[in-house]
Amino acid sequence: MAKKSKAASTPATAALEAADITYVAHSYTHSDSAQSYGAEAAAQLGVDARRVFKTLMVSTGARASEELAVAIVPVDSTLDLKSVAAVLGAKKAQMADKDAAQRRSGYVLGGISPFGQRQISPAVLDASAMQFETIFISGGRRGFSLQIAADDAVKILNALVAPIASYR
Repeated sequence: MAKKSKAASTPATAALEAADITYVAHSYTHSDSAQSYGAEAAAQLGVDARRVFKTLMVSTGARASEELAVAIVPVDSTLDLKSVAAVLGAKKAQMADKDAAQRRSGYVLGGISPFGQRQISPAVLDASAMQFETIFISGGRRGFSLQIAADDAVKILNALVAPIASYR
């Protein structure tokens, strides 16, 4: 993999470049009518949905705007809140308040990247990522994904790796 040009620069790409992490940037046309940002990304990129990961902000505090963390799971799954809470050493977890997630990360919903967030949060990557040489994660805006080695994602995020995805 090679690094992409500065033309596609976001805080996420800047963070990866500062850490000397190799990635490939992929842009695609985002549709405002898309039902699921993740499913749209997988389809537009022509990639198996198991390799495309969504970044979710969760709260382990009493309120949905407190004690935020990042959970990264395949787009064809849902986040198991009990599992992520256990991994983070919390009694429970809930989806973070949308405004709090955007403020904390510095990104808009549908474009939240775990990389280059405004404030660093604990991160948990679903264990399924480790079966792939590379995975795709939001690059910091809708219609922009980064292909990165799963090991490199763990390294730059100092992420915990655990089974936190649930399939219906």
